[in-house]
Amino acid sequence: MDLRDLKLFLHLAESCHFGRTARAMHVSPSTLSRQIQRLEEDVGHALFLRDNRTVTLTEAGERLRQFAQHTLLQYQQLRHVMDLNGPSLSGELRIFCSVTAAYSHLPPILDRFRAEHPQVEIKLTTGDAADAVEKVQSGEADLSIAGRPETLPASIDFTPLGLIPLIMIAPALPCPVRALATDDQPDWGQIPFILPDQGPVRRRADIWFRRQRIANPQIYATVSGHEAMVSMVALGCGVALMPEVVLENSPEPVRNRVLILEDVETLAPFELGVCVQKKRLGEPLIHAFWNLL
Repeated sequence: MDLRDLKLFLHLAESCHFGRTARAMHVSPSTLSRQIQRLEEDVGHALFLRDNRTVTLTEAGERLRQFAQHTLLQYQQLRHVMDLNGPSLSGELRIFCSVTAAYSHLPPILDRFRAEHPQVEIKLTTGDAADAVEKVQSGEADLSIAGRPETLPASIDFTPLGLIPLIMIAPALPCPVRALATDDQPDWGQIPFILPDQGPVRRRADIWFRRQRIANPQIYATVSGHEAMVSMVALGCGVALMPEVVLENSPEPVRNRVLILEDVETLAPFELGVCVQKKRLGEPLIHAFWNLL
């Protein structure tokens, strides 16, 4: 049993998904299965109950999970104490955020962090902002920039970066959607919408529809990520309720094809922040990043 095996086991215990853990830990599924089997041989007990659809910890697996957490935390603390005699922290920090957040909020944070800890390697992954909390929960990212969900999981800590206003956008070029959206009294129930498929903005859009008494909105498309919504509106496909910061950080040729509907009742801004697993706040790299925030 070595630290690598414990890290693989601990990630699998969190994700309960062999494929997800294999991708996140950069091993093949067959290699992951062999290493888990080797751990089970070492401890003399089955660690997981598996079938075609689910993976769950056994009682022995739960005990090993607690041991692995304690062992890896003590190892991180030992490294931290030893690194205090060196020039800086070192290692890899995995961060997940949307493409927009990578432009709008992350750079000044990384500038400060890298100034204090130049030997830390930052591994940045971008994707749908609605996946940010899940990426941290599964262990695929150490930290992520996320919109605060209505119910924050008990295992997750969240520190705010700011409030993100929402705006309604429509095509700027002459087209049927623009004509409908810019009418003196728009019939929102007849106007096609581009919506995110999940996340805080989708929930606010659903609230907006209820306030407008629209039971069956015309949904042209649902997309993963807010950035694609701007492009689809620019092409005349529909209108969209979206974070203002996304439009601000879109390429200028796309922004020029979009107009903001100023007189539309929108909703309260949502809170953007950084999330992390509470149990990992004692790890040196995460602790240093969190303190900087």
